[in-house]
Amino acid sequence: MKKVAVIMGSDSDFPIVKNALAELKKYGVEFECRVMSAHRTPEMAAQFAKNAKSDGFGVIICAAGMAAHLAGVIAGNTTLPVIGIPIKSTFEGLDALLATVQMPSGIPVATVAVNGAKNAAILAVQMLALSDDTLAAKLEAEKQAMIEGVAAKDKALQEQIAQL
Repeated sequence: MKKVAVIMGSDSDFPIVKNALAELKKYGVEFECRVMSAHRTPEMAAQFAKNAKSDGFGVIICAAGMAAHLAGVIAGNTTLPVIGIPIKSTFEGLDALLATVQMPSGIPVATVAVNGAKNAAILAVQMLALSDDTLAAKLEAEKQAMIEGVAAKDKALQEQIAQL
């Protein structure tokens, strides 16, 4: 199975990013988590991206706030899918969201909601599951558990309404 790289622009992003790591662990996906900056360590970020495929990665998740150029720098240096997590720091995260989602043609970055680390991990798992039936089965089981959870909540609600 391919690994997932999770890169943060700053260690201050870790309280959000750890939600992605927990989700990847839940699915049994191996990952590597690093701090690299699009602005302070651009050569390091570019080199990591250029070597990611040969280093066994299948997807790269990038988390950054404010100018949030990290995902774009990584995407510009690899053919692997890149998922951006805009981190809320200023302007309610709108600056990071726009910087992450507004990529030029030819340099796509899949972008999740502001602070949407869990969804970034699930999207990475879905990408890996395209060629991994075990992961695909885990995703199907999780979807079924969500369906059953909502059905149980609806049943409980209906019972409360009947008692009014």
